[in-house]
Amino acid sequence: MPRKPVFWAFGLTLCLTAVPSVVRDTFYLRILTEAVMWIGLAITWDVLAGYTGYLNFGHGAFFGLGAYTTAILMMKAGWPFAAAVAAGGVLAAFAALLAGIPTLRLKGAYFAIATWALARAVQQIALILDITGGPDGMRLPPFLHPQFFYYVMLGITAGVFFILWFLLESAPFGLKVKAIRENEEGAMASGLNPTRIKIQAFILSACPAGILGGVYAYWITYIDPASTLGDLVTDQAVVMAVFGGLGTLIGPALGAVVLFSFKTYFWAYLSDYQVLYLIILGALIAFSVVFLPDGLWGSILSLTSARSASLLKWPKRGSEPKSQENTHA
Repeated sequence: MPRKPVFWAFGLTLCLTAVPSVVRDTFYLRILTEAVMWIGLAITWDVLAGYTGYLNFGHGAFFGLGAYTTAILMMKAGWPFAAAVAAGGVLAAFAALLAGIPTLRLKGAYFAIATWALARAVQQIALILDITGGPDGMRLPPFLHPQFFYYVMLGITAGVFFILWFLLESAPFGLKVKAIRENEEGAMASGLNPTRIKIQAFILSACPAGILGGVYAYWITYIDPASTLGDLVTDQAVVMAVFGGLGTLIGPALGAVVLFSFKTYFWAYLSDYQVLYLIILGALIAFSVVFLPDGLWGSILSLTSARSASLLKWPKRGSEPKSQENTHA
């Protein structure tokens, strides 16, 4: 990844820190907080899917594990919020380690089905346990401070973005996961341990999702298996990453902003046609795969590169007559 988009991301993060001083309306600040959370979920899902080449349809399970761990530790054990959220991230990372050892030996659709089954299993466990509240869910103590949650969500997402950029775009770890994505047998022949690297990528994807889930639980004050462990969490992260552009960090972030804006507009003005929302999500996946194989960010980069190339080929003023003179000479 060129360094320029990272500088833009850093500048954008600085600008976003000033938003609460400008946006006084709580409603709009909540929308921005949720948008930042989806950016974090989309880029963390892309770690395994876009960089390593393994489609993960169980990302919502790690988000839900973080949410339930935070809620249980705060409500049942009296832990402070920060410690409970950190524990949620650790548990999500541990779950990725346990799930990754058997499932990352699978490939293609088999891995996708295995992760989907993992998510369904976690949801069913949450439905039958008393400590999770079963289908009734759990309530957390209200903490009505929208600026606090906005800054926490922004800080976590920005921190995850820059850590992932360093690991995946600057450090040798990124070259290793890309090598596995392009040719796993070749990477193994060159001395890499694909299973260990894929598990590391799985943990790197799951841990921040669990942390974001923990913050979401305390922010929203109520969680249940349908909202935090349902298919919609994973589905939206997948669509955002695919639409924005797999194998990048800017692409999923851009896709999250565009699609979350659409979702907000849809639910605000077209709530009578809720059934259409999932249909539109499916249509967007099909449109992205057929017409935007590199996603929105990849198309922007292609157009920018083509425009730059055409400008370089454009003859400078006065250069053509001079070359003609040289030719005649």
